[in-house]
Amino acid sequence: MIPRRFVLIDRDGTLNVERDYLSDPAGLELIPGAGEGLRLLRDMGFGLAVMTNQSGIARGYFSRETLDAIHKRLKELLAAESIVLDGIYVCPHGPDEDCACRKPLPGMVLQAARDLGFDPEKAFVIGDKTADVELGRAVGATSILVRTGYGREHESRCQPDHVADNLLEAAKWIALQVKAANGN
Repeated sequence: MIPRRFVLIDRDGTLNVERDYLSDPAGLELIPGAGEGLRLLRDMGFGLAVMTNQSGIARGYFSRETLDAIHKRLKELLAAESIVLDGIYVCPHGPDEDCACRKPLPGMVLQAARDLGFDPEKAFVIGDKTADVELGRAVGATSILVRTGYGREHESRCQPDHVADNLLEAAKWIALQVKAANGN
């Protein structure tokens, strides 16, 4: 059996509207087209997992329980779009803590690969920051920078495999890559 391929998606600024240290589930808002992009990826057979740095926990801006409530709200918004995620992986550490899970380090992806049974080198990583692109590189995945969130600011700072205007456009580009690889 061939393992399913995965798309690993940053949360803030990629999937939902960027709000500095989002700490209220009511403030969670999907970026227009994000649900459609995820549905396209799901329809192509991809697994979907979110990879998110949440240093607001380490900084004391919000609790793990608040983050859980935010992710419950995210799942509700995605369910309304007929999307179910395979997982949400979080680094709760601050940038000065010595952890292996804070993007761009590969800890979250390696944990997700163990949990979900996929090859990170065959994955796509989509995000709006240099750390997302570098995470993709760290695990040998194909990296896509989106121009939503902080993407436009980071575009000149990194070398993604592709730049897309948003998650929907990233999904369409992935579809083209899969088609080309399959000789269609």
